[in-house]
Amino acid sequence: MRHRRPNVSRQGAKNNVTHENIKIVIYHAKQCDPRKCSALKLKRHSLVRVVYRLRLLPHGAIVLNPFSEKAFSPADRQRIEKRGLVALDYSWKCTENARLIPLIGESRSLPYLVAANPVNYGTPTKLSTVEALAASLYIIDYKEQAEQLLSLFKWGPEFIRLNQKLLAAYAQATDSTEVVELQKEFIPDAV
Repeated sequence: MRHRRPNVSRQGAKNNVTHENIKIVIYHAKQCDPRKCSALKLKRHSLVRVVYRLRLLPHGAIVLNPFSEKAFSPADRQRIEKRGLVALDYSWKCTENARLIPLIGESRSLPYLVAANPVNYGTPTKLSTVEALAASLYIIDYKEQAEQLLSLFKWGPEFIRLNQKLLAAYAQATDSTEVVELQKEFIPDAV
């Protein structure tokens, strides 16, 4: 059965043009508890497509990868609108394995953000899959789609509240280099 994206539109904030939601694909490594997995919950609500083989990932998409050398930025928006956004769903206990996997697409790491999920609440950079996707969408000005994903979780709105200042700053950056400079202002000295 072929997955179809919901035909949901959003109002473009910058130029009053209606845009379709971003195509989101999640590679699921089957390492987490399916009852607690944010990726599988998004799939149950038909908000994402989940794949279990890397070869099924869309070519040329932006891949959210915590080991990427390049930071995610608003400059990635055009490619995401054209090719899609990919998240990797691994258990944080097994992320070292993710380094070894060759990926199709352009890898990006998210800048400094704080988790709001119940497992890693308050922990910098240890985001759930839905938090990573929502942050990416927020940074490229797809805030409504980001809020839609987070709305499925009791703690979802807390993620935006905790990171409001950071997300707003990153969304104003022009490129990856500027995002890296901005995050330096937010990272506490202890980290």
